[in-house]
Amino acid sequence: MLRPSGAEEAAQLPLRRARAPVPVPSPAAPDGSRASARLGLACLLLLLLLTLPARVDTSWWYIGALGARVICDNIPGLVSRQRQLCQRYPDIMRSVGEGAREWIRECQHQFRHHRWNCTTLDRDHTVFGRVMLRSSREAAFVYAISSAGVVHAITRACSQGELSVCSCDPYTRGRHHDQRGDFDWGGCSDNIHYGVRFAKAFVDAKEKRLKDARALMNLHNNRCGRTVSTHVCAVRRFLKLECKCHGVSGSCTLRTCWRALSDFRRTGDYLRRRYDGAVQVMATQDGANFTAARQGYRRATRTDLVYFDNSPDYCVLDKAAGSLGTAGRVCSKTSKGTDGCEIMCCGRGYDTTRVTRVTQCECKFHWCCAVRCKECRNTVDVHTCKAPKKAEWLDQT
Repeated sequence: MLRPSGAEEAAQLPLRRARAPVPVPSPAAPDGSRASARLGLACLLLLLLLTLPARVDTSWWYIGALGARVICDNIPGLVSRQRQLCQRYPDIMRSVGEGAREWIRECQHQFRHHRWNCTTLDRDHTVFGRVMLRSSREAAFVYAISSAGVVHAITRACSQGELSVCSCDPYTRGRHHDQRGDFDWGGCSDNIHYGVRFAKAFVDAKEKRLKDARALMNLHNNRCGRTVSTHVCAVRRFLKLECKCHGVSGSCTLRTCWRALSDFRRTGDYLRRRYDGAVQVMATQDGANFTAARQGYRRATRTDLVYFDNSPDYCVLDKAAGSLGTAGRVCSKTSKGTDGCEIMCCGRGYDTTRVTRVTQCECKFHWCCAVRCKECRNTVDVHTCKAPKKAEWLDQT
């Protein structure tokens, strides 16, 4: 398990260790003593490099596990700017927590038939464990959908009157025109502008503080998630137009329309396609931009997910990489896709268990207020992936 220390403490820890006193040879020491001292100093520096902790990816994502018990000072992983926003806007943080639970569920839905299935770890402040330490396309997807989830949750809360700092979209006013003719903006259009502004300030705060290559990657993918909500084409895709007709006998001589967020599933589907087409990149020498990882690779655009490292082998349990393996995962015997036993089980084979399931069936409505159902029993075969052989498992752990 990763250490649950705050991001600021983790960022400062290497600096404190680097200031530790090191032996310096005396100017009057003989040549042999100087060489010995230099060797000792080199060994000490190498030891420090090897023992420095990896970047601890404790994150605001853990807010989703806290429910209504959001106490800003007790949330691990928040940097000072995030903690300030949390203390100033506690009602928004409740929406952020609801958004975190929603995007995690969506992530698990999108990858339910894949070897990596967006598994979270109970009572772990990193939420996903060590798998997020690698700059892989899975990490790229998680950062993008988490940013989009915050936008979606805050936008919805603004329009529903749950937040005192925002309400309906103030920019959709006056008359407009679509394929059906003229209409007046009215109702309560979702205030996606406020959702984007707060998400950018809160979600990006940690990466702007760290300023390394991984932070650059995370900022890009965070922006890609928000772009789903703000890009002109995306607005048409994810903000649906809802209208109400006014006129005699239900005629539509006058329409009043407003923009409403589409279901978050459409955002998940879109980002899942972005994941499939993610671009492998490397940071430029000045660390301010990306370039293609290999000659001949296409350049990444603002709407592409980007990643540095190849994904780990999710077939077997690998604690160092954060892989849980696929042993025991349910698979489909007949499917040729990623949920099929051949792919899901990585060629190891599968076990079959006959299971009897009890479901409600033949339900009938009885006046006035009761629905009565029968219990139906259905026997099915459940296929689960075999575990790797012991020797193979030991090689990976």
